[in-house]
Amino acid sequence: MDAERGIRGSYWIETAPGGDPAPPPAGDVSVDVAVVGGGMAGLSTAWELARRGREVAVLEAGRIAAGVTGHTTAKLTVLHTLVYDHLRRTRGREGARLYARSQSAALHRAAEIVADLGIDCEWEEAAACTYAESPERVAQLRAEAEAAREAGLPAEFVTGTELPYPVAGAVRVTGQVQFHPRKYLLALADDLRRRGGAVYEGTRVTGLTEGEPCVLTTDTGVAVRAREVVVATHYPVFDRALLFTRLSPRRELVVAGTLDADRAPRDMYITPEQNTRSVRSAPYGDGTRLLIVTGEHFGPGTADVEERFDRLAAWADSRFPGLTFTHRWATQDNDSTDSVPLVGLLHPGSRHTYVATGFGGWGLSGGIMAGRLISDLVEGRPVEWAGLYDPRRLVSVVREGVSFLKHQAHVAKHFVGDRLPSATAPSPDGLAPGDGAVLRVGGHQCAVHRDDSGRLQAVSARCTHLGCLVAFNRAEQAWECPCHGSRFAPDGRILQGPAVRPLERREIPPS
Repeated sequence: MDAERGIRGSYWIETAPGGDPAPPPAGDVSVDVAVVGGGMAGLSTAWELARRGREVAVLEAGRIAAGVTGHTTAKLTVLHTLVYDHLRRTRGREGARLYARSQSAALHRAAEIVADLGIDCEWEEAAACTYAESPERVAQLRAEAEAAREAGLPAEFVTGTELPYPVAGAVRVTGQVQFHPRKYLLALADDLRRRGGAVYEGTRVTGLTEGEPCVLTTDTGVAVRAREVVVATHYPVFDRALLFTRLSPRRELVVAGTLDADRAPRDMYITPEQNTRSVRSAPYGDGTRLLIVTGEHFGPGTADVEERFDRLAAWADSRFPGLTFTHRWATQDNDSTDSVPLVGLLHPGSRHTYVATGFGGWGLSGGIMAGRLISDLVEGRPVEWAGLYDPRRLVSVVREGVSFLKHQAHVAKHFVGDRLPSATAPSPDGLAPGDGAVLRVGGHQCAVHRDDSGRLQAVSARCTHLGCLVAFNRAEQAWECPCHGSRFAPDGRILQGPAVRPLERREIPPS
């Protein structure tokens, strides 16, 4: 599963690369609304507000729709594994109903946009299924189907699917969608520009002063003034709301390959078993479809990723014999401790700053929902499900006690453990090409990497977000923070936030 064997990265980015990057702002900017982040949530919010006549600017650190949205499985559905029975127990039947209504509204909104703008994004209607192979999970699936029906969804419990292997049962919801997310979002960004909105790429926001107006600072020294600010960076880049205590990052792997069209499933499937397995297919041409298999979730910086890629590929090959692998990639999601996204005002003192985060792997419907919700909040319109998603909601022992405490224990282990003497390797001599390790160099902990040519490079091993030690992901050639999910290139450049500063370079003394 590597480049030498013809395996490529994200299929969505490969097949919709986009044009030349939009340049950063040439000077200071003043707008009605500044949206930080150019993924599904950010672009959806910006488009909704521009459509309502607001002057909007999108600030994206990299390329729009190339982060999490560019590495998704691309399922647009209201069936989020086993969420409805959980919500019925923790938020009551009304909470589950509001969740279903808001997610359904997002799906319908996307359909309207595709039709109105004439977007060619491989839009296919399909059923979504949460299944299990183990009979022990049947009661859980029946409870989920019942809770989803009570919430207003056309859910049913079934015992047969089109999958080429038997299942013990499944929850099935019809009328869902699979599509090409980058083709959708690039078209949305084009229409945003036509409506007078601005999109700036290669523009990393590093600071925020809340006020009237709010002021954003960028890594190029440009200031952006806005009446309202929306932080849609997947993981918030500002810590003042302490949302990092309620968000747990996890990575998931994706393998994809071609399969004869008559053997490829047309519906979308997911199981919580075997550390998650998600299966869907996409149009590929010439009588074939692309089978997309996702799973093997783990915390950033905590796993042998190459081994997990192999495990996922082996599973896909055993369930769909004859699969010819063409792509593999990874994505990162943030789970909120109570399983509900955090969308609304950033913190209790906020008046003009909003956030959208914690979508738990369902950021396509969640991001579209967030765009509508935040645009309504900005305009002072009442939204019946605003309270469900409000980031200012108090931590509830009933709803999130165990998840909250587990997350805090995980982070505390790294905060404390990373500051104790460690048994790191004494020198970089043992690093093979492509390897990286945290080593003690000159009395300091350094993240040292040897590239394929044998050249060594070292950077600080402490994440610039809150100071946890990074760990090396050989499969993706990246340093990852196990606390809050920041990711860095071997030379220290930021690949993914919440960090807004790169890892500092370090010198390796001659041996």
